[in-house]
Amino acid sequence: MTETNRIEYKAELTKDLDLEKEVVAFLNYHEGGLVYIGIDKTGKTLGVADSDADMLKIKDRIKNNISPSAMGLFDVVSEEKDGKTIIKIIVASGSEKPYFKKKYGMTEKGCFLRIGTAAEPMPQKMIEELFASRTRNSIGKIKANRQDVSFEQLRIYYEEKRKPLNKQFKRNLELLTPQGDLNYVGYLLADENNVSVKVAKYKDSTRVDLAESNEYGYVSLIKATKSVLDKIELENRTITKITSKERLEKRLWNSIALREAIINAFVHNDYTKEIAPKFEIFQDRIEITSVGSLPEGLSESEFFEGFSVPRNKELMRIFKDLDLVEQLGSGIPRILQSYGKECFMFSDNFLRMVFPSAEPVYSTEQVTEQDTEQVTEQVESLIQAMNSDEYSRAEIMELVGVKHRPTFLYNYLQPAIELGIIELTIPDKPNSSKQKYKLTQKGRDRKA
Repeated sequence: MTETNRIEYKAELTKDLDLEKEVVAFLNYHEGGLVYIGIDKTGKTLGVADSDADMLKIKDRIKNNISPSAMGLFDVVSEEKDGKTIIKIIVASGSEKPYFKKKYGMTEKGCFLRIGTAAEPMPQKMIEELFASRTRNSIGKIKANRQDVSFEQLRIYYEEKRKPLNKQFKRNLELLTPQGDLNYVGYLLADENNVSVKVAKYKDSTRVDLAESNEYGYVSLIKATKSVLDKIELENRTITKITSKERLEKRLWNSIALREAIINAFVHNDYTKEIAPKFEIFQDRIEITSVGSLPEGLSESEFFEGFSVPRNKELMRIFKDLDLVEQLGSGIPRILQSYGKECFMFSDNFLRMVFPSAEPVYSTEQVTEQDTEQVTEQVESLIQAMNSDEYSRAEIMELVGVKHRPTFLYNYLQPAIELGIIELTIPDKPNSSKQKYKLTQKGRDRKA
C-alpha cells in the first residue's frame, strides 16, 4: 500500500514532525484523509513504541494548534499491522474552510491543501475566497432562544463514561457561540428543549392506520437517542420457525445496521430547520428520515465509501465521547454490510433509509415438494407469476405488483435465488444492466 491523495505515512511522532500541516491539508481537502504513524514512506511497517502516549499527544496537538476547531472532525485509533502497533488518524473534510495552523494564521504558511500525495501551501487568493464563503449557518453559531437551561442529564452520561464535566464544559464542548452565548448545540443537549422526537408504528404498510405514537423528545438529545434505540430494539423481534430438522431464527432487521442508521440520523440531521429525525415502523419495513440531504461537496459515491463530512461536528464529538459513535466515517459502511445502496433515498431536503422487514430464509436442501410451508408467501407468489420466459427485475416487480424496490429485493428475489428457485441469466455479472432472471428446474417443478 502506497501513499495516495487520501493516505499519508509518517515513520514516527516527533516534535519536528509537522503533523498539524498534514491534518490541516486533509481538513481543507474535499475528501478528508488518513495519516498513519508507524509506517515509513515506502510502506514498511515500523510500529510505535507507546501508542497510548502518542495518541494523547496527537489529540492535544490537533485540538490546540489548529483553527477553526477540528473537534468532531478527527479520530485517533490504534491498529495492528504486520504484528506491530500503528496509529491511524482519520480526518474528515471540514465545513469551515480554510483551516490553518494557529501559529501562522490564515496565510500561506498556515493554510495547506492536499494535492496528490503532498500537503501544499494554499494560495492566498484561495484562502481569501474560502474565508469569504465560509458558512455561518451552523448550529454551533446559532444563539439558543433560551439561555436558562440545565445539563444534569449530560453530566450523568459523561460521569458514566468516567469523563466528568468541569465548570468550563460548555466552552470545552463548543456549546457556546463566538460571543459567549449558549448555542443551538447546547440547547439540543440541555435537560429541556422544544425538539420533538417521535417513533410512529402503523398497522400495515401505509400511513393510514396509526397503531402507536411514542414521544421521546423535549429532553437532552442524548437521552432521546438512547430512548429511540431502546424502543426500536424492542420492536426488532425475532422470527422463529421450528422444522423437523432444526429451529431457525432471524431478527426483523440487522441490529448493528439499524443502530448505526438511527445514530447517523441524529448526528447528521440538519437542526437549523428545527425539525428532528423521524422514525416509522410499518408491517413490512422501517423508515428513518433525517432533514438535509448530502453535505455540500460530498457525492453519493463518496457517501457510500464512508468519506465523512460531519454536518454537526459538535454533536459528532459528544456522541463519540459517549461511545455512541465507534469511529468517524464507519456508520454507512457498517450499514452496507447488511443492506444495499437502494435502501437509501436522497432528495433536496431529506435523507431516508428504508430497511425491509426480513422473512425467514431457509436452506435449499430443506425445500421439498412435501415441505412447501417453508417457502414464504412472497416467494410463492413470484413462482406463480413467472413462466418459462426470462424477465428483468422491473418486469418481475410488475408481475407480482410490488413497487418498492428494497422490499422486492429482500423479501422476494434474494430468498428465491438462495432457495435455488430462481437463477440469473448472467451469473458471473450479477449487477449487469442486461441481467435477467428465470425459474430453475426446481422452480418449474413447484409451479407444476
